Parts: sequence; structure tokens; C-alpha cells
Amino acid sequence: MQRREFVTLLGGAAAAWPLVARAQQAGKLPSIGFLGADAAGWRPWTDAFVARLHQLGWIEDRTIAIEYGWSEGRPERAAEIAAEFVRQKVDVIVTNGSSVVAVKRTTLEPISKLLAAVDPI
Repeated sequence: MQRREFVTLLGGAAAAWPLVARAQQAGKLPSIGFLGADAAGWRPWTDAFVARLHQLGWIEDRTIAIEYGWSEGRPERAAEIAAEFVRQKVDVIVTNGSSVVAVKRTTLEPISKLLAAVDPI
């Protein structure tokens, strides 16, 4: 998947979040759990993601909370991070295709919003 397609996909999902935000409790920011392999490798994607959110009116730590989790290439770590996101009750989990299994195995509770990019490169 090309970078532009990836950013468009994420931006399109972000455009739907105002509906989620209206349903949020007062004082609680809508939240995103961003699960990737490593911070350095995902830096271009996280930067583009945050920039697109900003263009749509979402500002990190003001109007939306983003939790980042890096598995460092260890599947068991991805499962731990996914479990933590579920415990935190993030509104959306954004990850790549290889981490989707870890997210889905983590909980018996349905995750209503899981956005996965198969290959962001």
C-alpha cells in the first residue's frame, strides 16, 4: 500500500471520529491505541497520521489522546500492548496486519474499531 493510500485510509477513519467523540463522557478524550513494531520504523507513519488528524481538527492531548505501543518485533509484546489498550478502553486500535492477530487474541470482548494496514510501505 502506498503512503498516500495509507494516510487517506487513516484520515478517512479519523473523519468518522467526531461521531464517537459526541458519545464520549464529559472530560474523557476520545482515544487511539497505536500498535507498531518500533517507534523509529513507524515514525513517518505516526507523523503523517497525527498531521492528518490535525488537519481534521483533532489535536493530540487536547481533543484526542493517542497511546503508542511498540512491540519491538516480539509477538508476545504485541499481545501485552493490545491487552493494555483493551484495559484502557481506547476507542480505536490502529495497527499493521501482523499485529491484528495479537489484538484479536487478547480479549474475548469485541473490539468495535480495529484499523489495520496490511503493508504501510
